[in-house]
Amino acid sequence: MYLAIDIGGTFIKYALMDSAGTIVTKGRQSTPRVHLAGFMDKLCSIIDGHDLSAVKGIALSCPGTVDAARGVIYHGGSLPFMHEVNLKQEIERRYGIDAFVENDGKSAALAELWLGSVKNAKDSVVLILGSGIGGGIIIDGKLHRGVNLSAGEVSYIMHQFNLETKRGQYFGLDCSAVDMIRRIAEIKKVDSSDGEVIFEYIMQGDAEANAIFDEYCLYLAIQILNLQYILDPEIIAIGGGISAQPVLIERIQRAIADVKEANPLHIANPKVVACQFRNDANLYGALYHYFVSKEKLVNS
Repeated sequence: MYLAIDIGGTFIKYALMDSAGTIVTKGRQSTPRVHLAGFMDKLCSIIDGHDLSAVKGIALSCPGTVDAARGVIYHGGSLPFMHEVNLKQEIERRYGIDAFVENDGKSAALAELWLGSVKNAKDSVVLILGSGIGGGIIIDGKLHRGVNLSAGEVSYIMHQFNLETKRGQYFGLDCSAVDMIRRIAEIKKVDSSDGEVIFEYIMQGDAEANAIFDEYCLYLAIQILNLQYILDPEIIAIGGGISAQPVLIERIQRAIADVKEANPLHIANPKVVACQFRNDANLYGALYHYFVSKEKLVNS
C-alpha cells in the first residue's frame, strides 16, 4: 500500500492506494491555515492514523511552487507558511518512509498522464479550472517543469495590456471558474457554493447566466488557441470541478470555432477533451509522481 495525501487550502484528502492506482480507503480533514506547527500536527495525525507497517511510501500533493527533486515548497499558494519547507525531508525524518512531493496542478496533470485522458498522447496540455488555472505541460510523455519550475503556470499569461499603466489582465483571473460562478450567482441571487444550481440556469437558457458563461468560454478558447500554436500538443484536457459539466467542453469548442471564423488567419485545430479525474486527481498524480521519482533514484 501507498499513502497518498492531497493538501488543499480547505481540506487535506488522503487515501491508501495500491500500485495500480486502486483506492482502498480514503478520507479528508479540514486544513489548519493559521501556522506551520498546527498544520504539521494535523498532517502527522493523519499519517499516524494508518498502519505504517503496510505503507511502502508516502506521496504528497500541495499548493505552491514545488522543487519536486528536493521536496521543497516555495510560496505555498493558499498556505503561505509552507514557504521554504522541505516537506519530503520532514516526513522521511519523522517516519523513516520514502516520501515525494508534487505541486497540486501538476499532480492533476500527472493523473491524466498515468491513467486518464492524455495517457496515450506524446505531447499534451492539462488545464485545471478553479480559483485560477493550474495544470501541466506534457512533452514526450513527461511533465515539463522549466528552469524556474514555472512551466505550465498559465494563470500568469497576460491577454490584455494597458500601455499607460503598464498593467495587464491575467488568464488565471479572467478564467477563474470560481469567479465565473460567483458572478452568475450574484445576478441570480443564489448561493455561489452550489455550482449545480448555476449550471441549471445555463442549461435552461437563462440569458444573463449564458452571457457570463459564454464570455468565460471565449477567454478560454483564445488561450487554448495560443497554447496550440506555442506547443502544438495532441490533446488539451480540461479539468476541475466544472469539467464534469458536458456543456463546458461543448461551449469551448464552439468558442474556438467562433474565434477562427472571425479571424480567418487561424489554422490551429486544438483537440479539447475533459479530464477523466476530478476530486481524486491529485491523489492519483501524487502517487504517479512517487513511482517516477522512485524509479529515477533506483536507476541513478
